Amino acid sequence: MINSSDLTLTAIGTDIQRKSADTLVLGVWKDGEKAVIAASPFSAETTTELEKSLNAIGVAGKADEVTLLPAVEETKAKVLLFIGLGVKELAELTDELLRRAAGSAARQLSNAKSAIFALPADTVARTAAVAEGIALGSYRYENLRSKKSEKPVLAEALIATTVATDKDLPAALKRAAVLGRAVRATRDLINAPANLLYPESFAAAVKDYSKSLPLKVTVMDEKRLAKDGFGGLIGVGGGSVRQPRMVKVEYAPAKASKHIALIGKGITFDTGGISLKPPAGMHAMKSDMSGAAAMFQTIAAVAELGLNVKVTAWLCLAENMPGGASTRPGDVITIFGGKTVEVLNTDAEGRLVMADGLAAASEEKPDVMIDMATLTGAQMLALGLRTAGIMGDEAVRDELVATSNEVGELAWAMPLPEELRSSIDSQVADLANIGERMGGMMTAAVFLEEFVGEVDGKKIPWAHIDFAGPAFNEGSAWGYTPKNGTGSQVRTLVAYAEKLAAAN
Repeated sequence: MINSSDLTLTAIGTDIQRKSADTLVLGVWKDGEKAVIAASPFSAETTTELEKSLNAIGVAGKADEVTLLPAVEETKAKVLLFIGLGVKELAELTDELLRRAAGSAARQLSNAKSAIFALPADTVARTAAVAEGIALGSYRYENLRSKKSEKPVLAEALIATTVATDKDLPAALKRAAVLGRAVRATRDLINAPANLLYPESFAAAVKDYSKSLPLKVTVMDEKRLAKDGFGGLIGVGGGSVRQPRMVKVEYAPAKASKHIALIGKGITFDTGGISLKPPAGMHAMKSDMSGAAAMFQTIAAVAELGLNVKVTAWLCLAENMPGGASTRPGDVITIFGGKTVEVLNTDAEGRLVMADGLAAASEEKPDVMIDMATLTGAQMLALGLRTAGIMGDEAVRDELVATSNEVGELAWAMPLPEELRSSIDSQVADLANIGERMGGMMTAAVFLEEFVGEVDGKKIPWAHIDFAGPAFNEGSAWGYTPKNGTGSQVRTLVAYAEKLAAAN
């Protein structure tokens, strides 16, 4: 199920002439009217000749622009690949620019099992950004093809840097490798078709992947869910022959003083249930489990990095299908903990399974709770396809937004307007599962907030991430982001956990 190839990341000095590789990757700026090589490892004479060639063929240096030239005598690489860095006067050489450039080059490499990346990496942070971009960009989903592509997947990346011997670099490269592996594994889960990835098989994949990590996995089947009162999962998953699961994953280092609860929406396929979705584009609803996939790989990465913070992930897994046992519009279900919900629209199902997860997670009284879901089409209408919306307590929300933007995953803080709460009142139950249509992303968050518990009379700090757009890319690949499953927000959540661990 999770079958992404691994990748070796190694730092080397900038004297690359004796290093062999299939491809040498170089950056190219647009400086005025000319293309110029960034941090060229070659002699001035060779650099000038290469720049003449680049300008002769009209290289613009734009992001994602790749140009191939034959190798020169000053390298043992077989091919030179130039990746655009942008307009030199306008583009600041940020970590994210390097991350995207390296990732774009890695993504577009062809016939290369090994590559040297000679981009402007003159600090540990910039070198780590290049490494991370490579780890994110070198991804291909061929798990289900009867005949694999004859083009090799990048297996070895050598990163030329002036800080190759810095004592802090090995840890930075390990982190980049772990993050890349976690994101690629998240993509594998998202890209898996729903006939292969359903609640039971998802749970099995989690157990199998966790065997080599210090994680405890508990799988609750439909009998236990019914017995314990997980009415959201039972209600949403009841129409499918593939019954729901709640998977609890725990990472608990002995000296951790902080506890994060992560709750992920795992609708392995979403037809909309009785409130059936339009058929056009429904195939992409296999990605409605992106939140659960990302939350699992977040805790896996935290465990692999050995962070000193306790993390518990709650993966809320169900398949939303129309059937004889499906929840009907107008039915009332009881969420874990006792609150009742009138289901006015069975296609607003993610918030029902997430309500179970939030209520269950609250019983453990964590220091902070974060839920994440491909929850609403309204998120895409408000923020587009690349920017996640984050709502909740201002302190948690704003820290997550800042962290997201720091690591290059765009996010925007959204409010929880108090007037939306009355729109989810029900005439027959505690709540209705839909409310005000305008601002639907925020209405869904207002619903979820009702299931966040309290400690000593105060609501547990909480944030909700709606990443319906960023989780699944149906457009063209860009930077280190491929088509289909993206693995978005894993790096944000790992970085947030690192900050909480550091504050211990």
